[in-house]
Amino acid sequence: MDRFSAQLANALLGIEPDAPVLELHFPSAQILFESQTVIAICGADFDPIINQESVPMHHPIAIAENSLLQFRQMKKGARVYVAILNGLQLEPWKGSYSTNLKAGAGGFQGRALRKYDQIFFSRQINISKLLGEKCFSVLPWKALDTIEHREAIEFVIGSEWHSLDAESRKEFEQHWFQIGRDSDRMGYKLKGPVLKLTETDILSSGVGFGTVQLLPDRSLIVLMADHQTTGGYPRIAHVISAHLPILAQKNPGDVFMFKMTDLETAEEKISRQQKYLEEIRIACKFRIENLVHVS
Repeated sequence: MDRFSAQLANALLGIEPDAPVLELHFPSAQILFESQTVIAICGADFDPIINQESVPMHHPIAIAENSLLQFRQMKKGARVYVAILNGLQLEPWKGSYSTNLKAGAGGFQGRALRKYDQIFFSRQINISKLLGEKCFSVLPWKALDTIEHREAIEFVIGSEWHSLDAESRKEFEQHWFQIGRDSDRMGYKLKGPVLKLTETDILSSGVGFGTVQLLPDRSLIVLMADHQTTGGYPRIAHVISAHLPILAQKNPGDVFMFKMTDLETAEEKISRQQKYLEEIRIACKFRIENLVHVS
């Protein structure tokens, strides 16, 4: 859901952006690491602890074998990401390690993790020098906090934007929208003003992550990570890629407004995001290689 936080966690370990990570909601799983590893925790702040001691977000953390990672409370955000230097023994599905729960494919047996599931590392590392007698050690570099509480989610207009009447176009940008309780990974149902179309004859067309559609009951839905690929509802807007992580970290009941931007600005923002991630990955790869022996 929050691709930026997932890739940032991997970047802090100097590994590939699309290496598998664990995505957790709250209340979160307890994770027992039976072998030494280095992890990074990014995204939502669920107050992480290792063996009952608080650990920071956005830092690489060396962990001794038989250490327990837990999350005590949801402070901010909706989803936390745990990257693991050792890698995970998983087979990619359609070029991705992500799990599609509705399709029952990808990830770990195509399902959410359950109690006592075991995922094996794809390689072993030796970090005894980093740990000494400690159960964990926070490595001395970090990334900035990535959870933004911005209330303006930027969008570019969709193919059917001009099918809205003039008053509806104005209301779309000037009113608050609330994420409904019936939202899920396929889409966020929004509560807000009732919008009206001047045209209703719409052909089924391609949709993507961030497409905003107007449903027959005149409510809105923002398509999220597990969205369908085509739809017959009017596509009035598209949330810009750089703001999808912000939207993904909002919870049901949260409110926001839409703010129009243009394609040039949207492309510049996602380009800047990707450049930031790559700069962190390259710098951290060099540091990790000088501290950790991977076999």
